[in-house]
Amino acid sequence: MAAPTTIPRQEHTLSRRLVDDDALKVIHRLQQHEFETYLVGGGVRDLLLDRRPKDFDLGTSAHPQQIKRLFKNCWIIGRRFRLAHIKFGKKTLEVATFRKQVPPETDTERAAREEKRDRAKRDAESTGRPIRRFIPRDNTFGTAEEDAFRRDFTINALFYDAANRSILDYVDGMRDIRSRTIRCIGDPNERFVEDPVRMLRAVVLAARLELSIDPAVTQAIRRHRGELGHSSPARLLEELYKIARSGASERIIHDLGTTGLLKHFAPELDRARSATLWRSLAALDQYRRRFDDIPETLGNPLLLGSFVTPFATIERPRRRAAQDPLAKRPLEVSLGILPIARRDLERLRQILDLQRRLADTKLSPRARRTLSQRAAFSDALSWMEIHGQTPNLVENWRHEANSMVQPEEGRRRPRRRRRRRQRGPKRPGPAGSQEPTTG
Repeated sequence: MAAPTTIPRQEHTLSRRLVDDDALKVIHRLQQHEFETYLVGGGVRDLLLDRRPKDFDLGTSAHPQQIKRLFKNCWIIGRRFRLAHIKFGKKTLEVATFRKQVPPETDTERAAREEKRDRAKRDAESTGRPIRRFIPRDNTFGTAEEDAFRRDFTINALFYDAANRSILDYVDGMRDIRSRTIRCIGDPNERFVEDPVRMLRAVVLAARLELSIDPAVTQAIRRHRGELGHSSPARLLEELYKIARSGASERIIHDLGTTGLLKHFAPELDRARSATLWRSLAALDQYRRRFDDIPETLGNPLLLGSFVTPFATIERPRRRAAQDPLAKRPLEVSLGILPIARRDLERLRQILDLQRRLADTKLSPRARRTLSQRAAFSDALSWMEIHGQTPNLVENWRHEANSMVQPEEGRRRPRRRRRRRQRGPKRPGPAGSQEPTTG
């Protein structure tokens, strides 16, 4: 085992004051019980780049059940690789046991994998189903060093030791932090064949954090970009929604198009690269920066709309929908192999239709009240706010909707008066039920 390079506190910029207090408590308790535990991954990277981390993930030598015994607020999740989730109110800290490094692939194993991949491609072409790709990782517990080497990029493989405030570096990640460079751990050609989604993440990270990409990584992306289309469609859709929430979607989509990755999983977006698309994504990014984070109220239909409305044909619902089934036809749009839920497309069409009607200043009071009670009303206002509608119009609608709700909540329902049941003459009992008389 190679010893890591230890960067003492005076030689790096990560301050423990910026680390989540609950994360520090978890680290301290695990270390008290003699388990090696560090802040790992994106949290360390973001703090070193003077950014606020979204998550504070921890890596430890403790096994999941050992973690669970130390924390009553711990749940074990995952089937393929077990993770510990420690909950503090609405916040969840992810604690992962160090994983073992992937052993080098032999020629025989490589040939078998390529044969299996070719067979899967042929099956996919004949059945129309996406390829189910297996990531060849040895998901057994390992050491901190092995865990560092199995990560994707050097800047994501730094460990922060909160006890002595030092950083452990096994892969020269601090060099790339200082030069602001995305570099693969190991041969990028092998890493991208193992998991093509890493190519997407390299471009996303570089665009979001304003980093440069190592030339070897760029060359490997150009060589293997076609592999991205064989990745899990569900994973790619999840990555697209992460891009929408990143605050840098305009720059990311531009760079994905430049590298040739975009056309392999969302060709419609690749063909739609135009001023209209850039305006739509810039509006979404501006909204994110305005609130410093995308609110949870922005669901997938709203995020999806910023991507598809520049090229999708959206038909307005016709009147008398009950007599015309075509009026209920859902929005028809596709993004390559991405499995967009039909309910999200239908909700998007409701949002787009409703926001047009909300912009009408000649609506009657009854019509305004009806529109404010629609299920998509809140989403439609958010859409108007994101995409540049008059702020006063949105504010007026919100104020009006609140004024309609508050009196209803404060009004007490009148108490119903119970009707007294009239008592009739006493009914005779069944035959033979009279009590005997005494004489």
